[in-house]
Amino acid sequence: MPVVLACACAALILFLAIVQLASDSFAARAAAQPGSVPWRVSPAWALSVYRALDRAAPAPYVEETLARAALESGDPAAALRYATRLPASPERNEILARVAQRRAQPVLALEYFFAAPDIDEVQMHVDAIGARDPAAALDLERRLRDRLAALNTHPDAVAEADWRMGVIASREAERAAPAVRGAWNLRALQSYELAHSLAPFSSKYGLTAANQAYSNGDDADAGLFYRQTVEQDPGSADAVAGLGLVALRAGRRAQAENYLARARGIDARAQMVRVLERELQ
Repeated sequence: MPVVLACACAALILFLAIVQLASDSFAARAAAQPGSVPWRVSPAWALSVYRALDRAAPAPYVEETLARAALESGDPAAALRYATRLPASPERNEILARVAQRRAQPVLALEYFFAAPDIDEVQMHVDAIGARDPAAALDLERRLRDRLAALNTHPDAVAEADWRMGVIASREAERAAPAVRGAWNLRALQSYELAHSLAPFSSKYGLTAANQAYSNGDDADAGLFYRQTVEQDPGSADAVAGLGLVALRAGRRAQAENYLARARGIDARAQMVRVLERELQ
């Protein structure tokens, strides 16, 4: 009996070691670690181990690994078979999106990327259509934002989507007819304000909201956002120069010049410093 037990334990240890080596091989290749011991393991051997494991004791991590390996080898049909066995999860949706991409099904791929959600992939699609159809890009960005919020994603990710909605609206305002330009600028400001409310300690969102408010002629909000940004980031030459622009438009030239001197001392090449210099000429 002790001999049988010892043999069983040895067999189990050997089996686990084989599986671990195969797993390490996949991990090393995914992490691009050439020269490591796992990297030297034959990919075909590692796949054969996982296929045998899939037949004997299928598990989600096995199915996912085989699905990704099939995608890498250019076999979307096999990737689809493995992916459909996975339980509902972001990983399953992401693999199905990749399969749809390989099959030249961009609409289906986008829906799976939304379901995942794969922020980078959705954002690439938004950026691609933004130049030719800003309304559609804005709608996609809003869908992404709502999806992230529904999943209780970290507020910073939701804020970034709000900020990008503002960027789309602001760009459209630049080329829109005068009759609708104001509406686009207002939409941009609202999006920037939402981003700032979700991530109030980000100088990026505060400064963008301030610049948009100033551009819209809303000096009260612009001054508020510029001051908040300076409080959070005293080293922001753009925000300090922004306070100078607000002061100048209010007729306080001496104060604007003081802000300019202060901003120059931080970064004389900052964009808003140059804007303030031109306005003071």
